[in-house]
Amino acid sequence: MPLKRPLASHSLQAGERVTGKLILALPSKGRLMEQCNAALARAGLVVTKPSGAARGYKAEIEGFPGVEVNLVSSAEIAQFLKTGAAHLGVTGEDLIRETMADAEDRVRFLAPLGFGFADVVVAVPACWLDVRRMADLEQMSVAFRRLHGRRVRVATKFMNLTRRYFAQMGVTGYRIVESLGATEGTPAAGLAELIVDITTTGATLQANGLRVLDDGVILRSQANLIASKGATWTAELAATEAQFAARFRRSE
Repeated sequence: MPLKRPLASHSLQAGERVTGKLILALPSKGRLMEQCNAALARAGLVVTKPSGAARGYKAEIEGFPGVEVNLVSSAEIAQFLKTGAAHLGVTGEDLIRETMADAEDRVRFLAPLGFGFADVVVAVPACWLDVRRMADLEQMSVAFRRLHGRRVRVATKFMNLTRRYFAQMGVTGYRIVESLGATEGTPAAGLAELIVDITTTGATLQANGLRVLDDGVILRSQANLIASKGATWTAELAATEAQFAARFRRSE
């Protein structure tokens, strides 16, 4: 079934410019940037910066004069797609789902890209032998509150994903502690009893004495090419999107 491309008008965000070009938001740093650039290169899509802008945050795609590249953080890409400040973006599904409870209404997932894999998981101390599933966690939290006079603390950067998943699984006896650093170290530091965090191999969790609950995988995430439903779309921009997406998909 062909994807529908909304043509509704979009209220400009602060600082947003009308260029007539398709705005493509790409990661500006880290491992995701390296993997994204490699995937683009495999598709023959070369990202270049204008002369004199080596340290800037604007770039171009050779052969696509109708595309303007914005180089921003992965979290900012999710915000750009949410508000319509970018037409297309490459970022992790985890950041999209965390940023937008109504993601399906705000964006279109055009293609999984085969890199940036990470699972968002619920992890507890390995010594909690009787806590294997989310239902066990709810039972334990009742006893914990009775004994300690407070709810169990869940350290995480994914507060929205945590709340939605815990509600879905019927877990209520907890409170969230926002993690600003290495989340996996918070139980050992006495800052939380358990965590919700991302993992790729599980090695870091294991090294910190943690394990994933049997039904504790909230989301299996990877980088996606994503289109904003809130951006201003014209027939010309929709055609550019289709051409770019088809080219990018061929790199998979």
